[in-house]
Amino acid sequence: MSDLANVGVVGMAVMGSNLARNLAHHGFKVAIFNRTASRTDAVMAQHGDEGTFLPSHTIEDFVASIERPRSIILMVKAGPGTDATIEQLLPHLDEGDIIMDGGNSYFRDTIRREKELADKGFHFVGAGISGGEYGALTGPSIMPGGSPESYKVLGPMLEAISAHVGDDPCCAWMGPDGAGHFVKMIHNGIEYSDMQVIGEAWMLLRGAGFSNAEAADIFAEWNTGDLDSYLIEITSDVLRQKDPRTGKDLVEVIKDRALMKGTGTWTVQTALDLGVPVNGIAEAVFARAESSHDDLRAAAQDTLQGPDGTVTVDDRQSFVDDVRKALWCAKVVSYSQGFDQIRTAGQEYGWDINVADAAKIWRDGCIIRAKLLERIRQEYDAKPDLVSFMAAPSVAPELGRDQDAWRRVVSVAAQSGVAAPVFSATLAYYDLARAPRVNAALTQGLRDFFGSHTYERIDAPGSWHLNWSGDRSESEA
Repeated sequence: MSDLANVGVVGMAVMGSNLARNLAHHGFKVAIFNRTASRTDAVMAQHGDEGTFLPSHTIEDFVASIERPRSIILMVKAGPGTDATIEQLLPHLDEGDIIMDGGNSYFRDTIRREKELADKGFHFVGAGISGGEYGALTGPSIMPGGSPESYKVLGPMLEAISAHVGDDPCCAWMGPDGAGHFVKMIHNGIEYSDMQVIGEAWMLLRGAGFSNAEAADIFAEWNTGDLDSYLIEITSDVLRQKDPRTGKDLVEVIKDRALMKGTGTWTVQTALDLGVPVNGIAEAVFARAESSHDDLRAAAQDTLQGPDGTVTVDDRQSFVDDVRKALWCAKVVSYSQGFDQIRTAGQEYGWDINVADAAKIWRDGCIIRAKLLERIRQEYDAKPDLVSFMAAPSVAPELGRDQDAWRRVVSVAAQSGVAAPVFSATLAYYDLARAPRVNAALTQGLRDFFGSHTYERIDAPGSWHLNWSGDRSESEA
């Protein structure tokens, strides 16, 4: 038996060390390295007895300790840190070696890196990994891209350490170059929307007089039905948690400023580039930005008037049922938007992503794992060219059934002064999509008036322009 490692991991912060331990727990020999040697030593001191680790203090020794063709997983800070680590590795690699970036890198950076390394004879894999530090240790959802050849080598290892639903690993090849990191980016965009609309539901319950403990019980009950998901589950836990310092509800002492690391912003920016409407995700990103805009909020609280967020409820249980139905509808639309973006990007960038596979590997291990994903998988399996999940045969009737509750919740939120941007935006998306005529006809008329941008007619092909400043005659553009 070789004394060399099966795989190497660079970066011994929590995610990297936990992923290395996960690999070791599954019987792989793991070479480990960190720029700061003390971190490598700490991992060995604390976890060295959990499997076979080969620690190194120099990049040369690290690379030399891995069997060829080498598989090296980078768990380092995205951006310049990733590029710097790759540059350190390259002089010591051999043709055919594989570098996998497991961080939250921007997919366009991954496309660039894959091309640069392919030109030098190496494989580069951008792999999204979701599940946080706990998932990295116990079984994450993994979304690798890169060449099919690299997946033949890496795939068995990644599938072994991923979460599983029955015998199905929550890991699958997403497509070439940046496909894996793109799919992870969309996962995170959906995550933004999911968390925001859960927060909006909580604020509505709070406005209606429910305590945090009561809201926790409500979320726990919702987690037993169609809303069954990791985020709903932990919402109940967070709302029940007491502050160890004051004994108050922890959520009442956490400052209401939500931060971002970039993946939600990238999702929205890329959606604009692709022309894919993802307003539920976008509103969640903007809500985080506004929550952290301290000067704006201070000025607005001093000057602007409106309802104080108190929700008047005649029947508490009926109101809870309405919020549950609205939450399900909004989540369906947000997931639909994310999967539409994956489908469109697969066509635009030549990735040919299997959309059903994305849903399949998100069913466990990742942050947005939810009962809903099995239905998404089934619908895209049955119809791979499905334009929108919300229009799927098993979904559209349920949205129709629950839409009245959705509309009541949006109305109550507006009348009560409870900000509900994702509830509102997803309903607007639903109504825009199903409307036989929308206001875009007037928009095109206005654009042609001030900028000669032309318009299309419903009764004739081609593009047309009206002579607005003259005799108002029409000409074909």
